Amino acid sequence: MEEKLMNKRVIIIGAGIAGLSAGCYLQMNGYRTEIFEMHSLPGGLCTSWKRNGYIFNGSIHWLVGTCKNMNMHKIWEELNAIDDAKIVNHDEFFRIEFEEGEFFRGYTDANKLEEEMLRVAPEDEETIKEFINAVKEFAKYDFPVDRAPELYGILDGIKFLFKYRRILKLFRRWKKISIENYSRKFRNRNMKKIFYHMLGLDSRISMAILLMTLAWMHRKCAGYPHGGSLEFARAIERKYISLGGRIHYNSKVSKIIVENNRAVGVKVADGSTYKGDIIISAADGHYTVFDLLDGKYIDEKIRDRYQNWDLFTSLCQISIGVKRSFDNYPHAMSLSLKKPLKIDPKNEVDSMCVIIYNFDHSLAPAGKTPVVVLLPADYEYWNALREDDKKKYDNAKKTLADEVVKILDDKIGNLSDKIEVLDVATPVTYFRYTNNWKGSFEGWLPTPKIFGKRMEKTLPGLDNFYMVGQWVEIGGGLPTVALSGRNLAQIICKRDGKKFRTD
Repeated sequence: MEEKLMNKRVIIIGAGIAGLSAGCYLQMNGYRTEIFEMHSLPGGLCTSWKRNGYIFNGSIHWLVGTCKNMNMHKIWEELNAIDDAKIVNHDEFFRIEFEEGEFFRGYTDANKLEEEMLRVAPEDEETIKEFINAVKEFAKYDFPVDRAPELYGILDGIKFLFKYRRILKLFRRWKKISIENYSRKFRNRNMKKIFYHMLGLDSRISMAILLMTLAWMHRKCAGYPHGGSLEFARAIERKYISLGGRIHYNSKVSKIIVENNRAVGVKVADGSTYKGDIIISAADGHYTVFDLLDGKYIDEKIRDRYQNWDLFTSLCQISIGVKRSFDNYPHAMSLSLKKPLKIDPKNEVDSMCVIIYNFDHSLAPAGKTPVVVLLPADYEYWNALREDDKKKYDNAKKTLADEVVKILDDKIGNLSDKIEVLDVATPVTYFRYTNNWKGSFEGWLPTPKIFGKRMEKTLPGLDNFYMVGQWVEIGGGLPTVALSGRNLAQIICKRDGKKFRTD
């Protein structure tokens, strides 16, 4: 039996964190895996790019599981993801400007955060204490990661419900409320604005997400790994290759080969085909279901998701290489604008999210700093513009970047004459490099309506096929998709009668 499993060949589509994770754990358990990746680099959306000596971070702002006393840390250890990385735990994670020159400091320590909130809105003391108490309650608990939920039996489920009954009750209470709705409880208008921009999260997201994130920061378990997103992905790639895995870069899969309702291989864009005993898609969900499989293996639940569920919004990322340091500035700010900034016909903002990478000196030469601005954007607009007139598309990018620079020059000063690199990524850029549906950077938006729902890793009527990653895990995020790959490896081992191992 063991020898037969050693010869089982698994094809994985996509070398993002979910695909790399699935590959690592399957290699650990004796399967022969190959990953086919459309891009020339690992990581998918967890990436960075280099321009004229500057490295612009495209993903990680905080990473859950960076402390050793959290269950998720075990997964990062198994994948060697942050073994050599210096972890930065910010004292002040964000600063929000609500009036000209007036700021709110978003501390990671819940007690300091409470003091700051009471300073701004003493009239909202009752609501503030309720909020901070919830953060501290969430900080007491940690969910298990050892076993895939799909493998729980009835007795396992009963034990889980009993052991985690308090945190589950807390979770159920807060998951039903959106950040937007909770902000209405505050009488102070500045506190309402603070909640809209806290951690840069979409206000439609469930309050449970915000509370858990602040709880992990309070525990110093959601730091930033020095080196940024691509280095994080490279570390897992190195682990995968050391286990004997193989990655085919610049190899976009164009079709999943199906025989008698059984996935048996893949066809790559250059026309070559590869056969496998198991096929896993860690690629974009919409592309997988409707293109690679021609929409043949769906039901009403799947159709409803892609027609009606909300996505994380697309983004424009303005990346600026500045020949100066910003030692006395917070690393993340939401700046209030004198007049709204129009990004496209569907999006304009009255505040602007700015990240100053003065805390990671590996991303630029000494005395220089990458500065990144993130703006919501409409994929359809930017895509149509690029397809219809590339010159107009480039001009629109330049116009937006120039407006952003003017704002930063006004707010921060001494910036425009020191710019060495100005780079603009639109939702089309996200799509071109990752194939992610509508340029969304994190898949399904965890609104109160869908957060907490379980999604299948299989498709109805199709054997020998699985999906992993953010399109089958609501809310996405690096811990979630890494765990998705690990859980699937457990499921496959269980199906094959093999004991799951992580060494």
